[in-house]
Amino acid sequence: MKKTSKIQHSAYSIIEIGQLSELSQYSYSFPNSSIKMEGKIFVKELLGLTSSEISFNIMKPNSSIPFIHKHRENEEIYIIIKGTGQILLNDTTYKIENGSIIRVSPDTERTIRNNSNKDLTFIVIQGKMNSINSKEIGDGFSIKKHPEWD
Repeated sequence: MKKTSKIQHSAYSIIEIGQLSELSQYSYSFPNSSIKMEGKIFVKELLGLTSSEISFNIMKPNSSIPFIHKHRENEEIYIIIKGTGQILLNDTTYKIENGSIIRVSPDTERTIRNNSNKDLTFIVIQGKMNSINSKEIGDGFSIKKHPEWD
């Protein structure tokens, strides 16, 4: 498995996982299971995230996640970066492709597959459902300081 580089600071962290086209260098073994997924890296622990889990994925042609799953509290957002495939949501199959963004509530059954002859690259973001209550993007605010770039 490829090693990531990391910059750690008390207020931020930065990791380098490499090019998305090189995600096949990573693999993830699910705890208490013999299931191992090639081309998958979770970054929650690497970044020290406290509000979300993010995974970067590359799925080889004619492959799939080998199980259907749900979540207890977290909704998932699938962002398709490259390729085509299908996502199964509560027994309904939908075509997905570069530019597709799918939100899935915790209690929805889901799985994804690449039924094409090219790699499928996607990002999955998990966050606790209803944890952001504002309907606006009002959490951010500007400060009276201009950037000084190197």
